[in-house]
Amino acid sequence: MAVFDEVERDVTRIVLPRWGGVAWVDDPVPWLVVDDHGAPVEPVRWFFRHLMAQGKASSSLRSYGYDLLRWWRWLQVIEVEWNKVTTAEVRDFVLWLRQAKKPRRHPRTQSASTAGQVNPVTRKKNLGDGYEARTIRHSNAVLRSFYEYWITDQGQGPLVNPVALDRAGRRANAHHNPLGPIRPEGRIRYNPKLPKQQPRAIPDEHWKKLFAGLRSNRDRAVLELSVSNGARAAELLGMCPVDVDWGEQKIRVYRKGTRAAQWLPASPDAFIWLRLYLAELGTPLEPNDPLWWTLRRRDRGDGLRRQPMNYEALRAVLRRANVLLGTNYTMHDARHTSAIRMHRDDTLSLRDIQEILGHAHLSTTAETYLAEDTDAIIRRVAQHLAERERRAAQPPPSVAIGYDSADLNVLFGGTSR
Repeated sequence: MAVFDEVERDVTRIVLPRWGGVAWVDDPVPWLVVDDHGAPVEPVRWFFRHLMAQGKASSSLRSYGYDLLRWWRWLQVIEVEWNKVTTAEVRDFVLWLRQAKKPRRHPRTQSASTAGQVNPVTRKKNLGDGYEARTIRHSNAVLRSFYEYWITDQGQGPLVNPVALDRAGRRANAHHNPLGPIRPEGRIRYNPKLPKQQPRAIPDEHWKKLFAGLRSNRDRAVLELSVSNGARAAELLGMCPVDVDWGEQKIRVYRKGTRAAQWLPASPDAFIWLRLYLAELGTPLEPNDPLWWTLRRRDRGDGLRRQPMNYEALRAVLRRANVLLGTNYTMHDARHTSAIRMHRDDTLSLRDIQEILGHAHLSTTAETYLAEDTDAIIRRVAQHLAERERRAAQPPPSVAIGYDSADLNVLFGGTSR
């Protein structure tokens, strides 16, 4: 009988404490993971300095921070030092994530009955209370990168990376071409499988209803810009008046991750709604001011003022429209809609769509956004079945003069008259 040294944990009974947090600081490294006393967690702080020097975006550091904060809370519960963990701790952590519920500041109210359910109108699944497969995979990738930095670059931490790769018995780069670069091989061992992603285009009739449900010209301008060129919500919210070329009808966005500037075309309707929004705003904007502002004025200690529109405010815009229509659309659905509309246009190549969407690899465009729409396949098959029924209901063709219908039936195995 085998004897195991590792501790067997009942992950169903583990509850993570509300310890520490992710804090913004006015520093070249703008995000920190801090403990209950506000002191930075030093291993994470040095890791973030490494990432910022590599050119990572500030938003990426914030995302990494929440993954590492959750990991530090886990280490406190299981009472293991960060530099002494093994694959067993990572395995148990993934098992805990697969069955745990996400902490919420406030309990669900209106969305409690629809959490995790499929919306009958959009056929999209609402977010549930647990951790999705993509969240777990992202957490594993962050942890592997964190330990890779401390083991490889600093020579500290565990002897081996606890977030192991599963190479199925193969040696890494066993058939590597010596003329090419060395690439990491193998998937992370405890990564859950992802369901096949389906395109999330908004049908034209639903798009008209969604657009009509918006309350302001500002909201209509944002959505029309997004659906005309597929720009991400964060890229649109980062725009300034100087990023709008009225003559050429283009807008400039700064791409997610690389922060590279790129000019994108936009529809004439988008510029009409944008012009109406700026006219209603009243206050002239400076060239480098934020382009999007809240409609209501708030007092933040310096009098009633409009505030720059953030992502939470934009989510609230979609949330109000979804409640009105009984849907669960998001801003990213507008990006999917734009990609699929461009794909259906024979004048645009796949390379054109890749450039407009800002993808580094053509495979991302082809596999993620341009997968065959299941609903479209069902409609085509339904048309095929209806056509078969129509042909079957038609009377058999008449036999030409001079031929015997009985002989033709024997010859061709059919029915004629």
